Amino acid sequence: MKWLLLSVIVFTTVLSDLLQSYEMKRSGEQSVDARGLARLLRMIVSRGPLALAIFCMAVSFFAFMALVQIAPLSFAVPASAATFVLETILAKLVLHEHVGKRRTAGTLLVLGGVILLAK
Repeated sequence: MKWLLLSVIVFTTVLSDLLQSYEMKRSGEQSVDARGLARLLRMIVSRGPLALAIFCMAVSFFAFMALVQIAPLSFAVPASAATFVLETILAKLVLHEHVGKRRTAGTLLVLGGVILLAK
């Protein structure tokens, strides 16, 4: 059960972050004042992918709560770091972001830690 919950956490977190990044880049820079916040809230309601991103975040949150009920926190938090690996790969492939050598090395270190936890 813990691996199923971890899979749900990783999948929904990655999907949420990708959708958020895509939509926010598409919308341009937003101001943080009261009018900017209201405009951001209207944009979230009007754009399906952002609403889906929020839903995915909620699913991830509740799956994490369920995971820490059945597994130690010292497993749950580092294992969920697999999101960093997948997000880095998908940021390059889907969002066409530049991923340099340092980010790649950092991602590989995180991957090594996740693999150590899995054993």
